[in-house]
Amino acid sequence: MHGYDEPVFLISVVAKVLKIHPQTLRQYEREGLVKPSRTEGKMRLYSQRDIDRIKMILRLTRELGVNLAGVDIILRLKEQMEEMEREIEELKDELANYQAANGQIPKNRSMVKKRDSYEIIIFEE
Repeated sequence: MHGYDEPVFLISVVAKVLKIHPQTLRQYEREGLVKPSRTEGKMRLYSQRDIDRIKMILRLTRELGVNLAGVDIILRLKEQMEEMEREIEELKDELANYQAANGQIPKNRSMVKKRDSYEIIIFEE
């Protein structure tokens, strides 16, 4: 069994499984929608993550009629949302750790997390 991100599938296999022409996969790569790994011989290798991304691209274009520029925007927004969700989870964990160590945050205080340095700053009113 291979890992989700492990590049193991050749372009011909992916094209056959997804019932699309290999040229379509090359176009998606040219458009920057998918970035398969390459062997030393420059052969494209796709991971399961790549295949799932291609399935999403196909769903957007075929079922919803979105053009490739629109797909690019949608995928970028999806990645930003996932990043924000990860950051929210980190903040929740950090807040829970702070509360476990110091008790509840008093109502007359605010907690701010600075994004670049990841420091917690407590302000009193």
